[in-house]
Amino acid sequence: MISRNFKNVLVVSVGFLSLFTAYGGLQSLQSSLNAEDGMGVASLSVIYASIIVSSMFLPPIMIKNLGCKWTIVAGMACYVSYSFGNLYPGWYTLIPTSVILGLGGSPLWSAKCTYLTISGNLQGAKEGKKGSNVINQYFGIFFFIFQSSAVWGNLMSSLIFQQDTNIALIPDEQLQTCGAANCGLNISINGTTTRPTQALVQTLVGCYIGVGLLAMLIVAVFLDNVDREQSSQFRENREPFCQTFLATFRLLKDWRLLTLIPLTMYSGFEQSFLSGEYTKNYVTCALGIHFVGYVMMCFGASNSLCSFLFGRLARYTGRTALFAIAALANFACIIALLFWRPHPDNLAVFFVFPALWGMADAIWQTQTNALYGILFSRDKEAAFANYRMWESLGFVIAFAYSTFICLEYKLYILLAVLLLTAITYPIVEYHEHKHPTLPVEEGSNLTSKAVQRDESNIICQTKI
Repeated sequence: MISRNFKNVLVVSVGFLSLFTAYGGLQSLQSSLNAEDGMGVASLSVIYASIIVSSMFLPPIMIKNLGCKWTIVAGMACYVSYSFGNLYPGWYTLIPTSVILGLGGSPLWSAKCTYLTISGNLQGAKEGKKGSNVINQYFGIFFFIFQSSAVWGNLMSSLIFQQDTNIALIPDEQLQTCGAANCGLNISINGTTTRPTQALVQTLVGCYIGVGLLAMLIVAVFLDNVDREQSSQFRENREPFCQTFLATFRLLKDWRLLTLIPLTMYSGFEQSFLSGEYTKNYVTCALGIHFVGYVMMCFGASNSLCSFLFGRLARYTGRTALFAIAALANFACIIALLFWRPHPDNLAVFFVFPALWGMADAIWQTQTNALYGILFSRDKEAAFANYRMWESLGFVIAFAYSTFICLEYKLYILLAVLLLTAITYPIVEYHEHKHPTLPVEEGSNLTSKAVQRDESNIICQTKI
């Protein structure tokens, strides 16, 4: 028989898997499905701008008043609203629902992290084990289940769009505009290849709404409200909004954090490029929108497997070697994308890029989180607030200029940020090598708040 706490971890994991099956699939399709006037990428930009705002003050307010369980349910409802906005996409439906999603995103993830931390501590006390070890195990289970959502959401879109009877061969004239060969600002010329019938789109969005509502139902019915008493101390010890807000920016006095800003923002740039630019200017342009799901499935599978692999490999190779592998992989992909002219005859190549990109992204996410946790072990809450803020800013900037700058220049910008990261990150790593940051001394009796701070480094915020 599994323990009650382990059951709760499975409920949270399955709930997030169901919810992000819908959101992940929609995010991958926005630049192609709602390409008119850049409406899709504009909505994504608004989402991450709203996340920046919500991360500053909403999580403690909602967790204190609703508790973790109902904060998760409320956050999921915000995500489902975005699916409803895509039923009849327009500026008046996508932008408001994007704001709602962004405001609910940060409380959703904060409540999830708090809930798993509380469950791990309870189970550790019950079994006489160290709470941090059980918490690490629970987070590992969560991300193992959660990260497969990229596969299922994109598989759903591909199977449904494959039913489109109006799929036509893409003319050579359009193929000449794919990739970096042309500006790439307006490739939605042939409607039969860039957008399926409205009936199929609504069928897909309806399925996404269904799995989103299922996620809410799973959590509301099967998740125990464990923090009614156990997390009261955590909520009472929450710093006031003004102090939390100022602590986030006060940490910017640390030169190491300033030096890591290019690395953190690059994480947002590279993720937005694959989901916004590669899917539109390479996959949709040369193969059709019905292939986007299959390509992003490849990215999700590679990312998930490599996150599992590199998380364990890091103890033998160190961070620097893994960061170097990620940088070289992205550098090679960017150079190749500048010169490659996508054509349906080179079908396998369309999957090589997301596979390599997924491998690199797995390193960026796992190792950057670990680096922040080590360098700022005494100020983890403020450090990870900065992490979320600067990464989200990278998303916002990349999505904001998506409809105004030609693809070639977007690749140059991505390359420039990568090269800047390659210059600034080693400075911090060299200083850490010469002057290691002393870990926080931990006792056996930690307060709930201290435990939550200690585990911040294993929380991947980039899946919001």
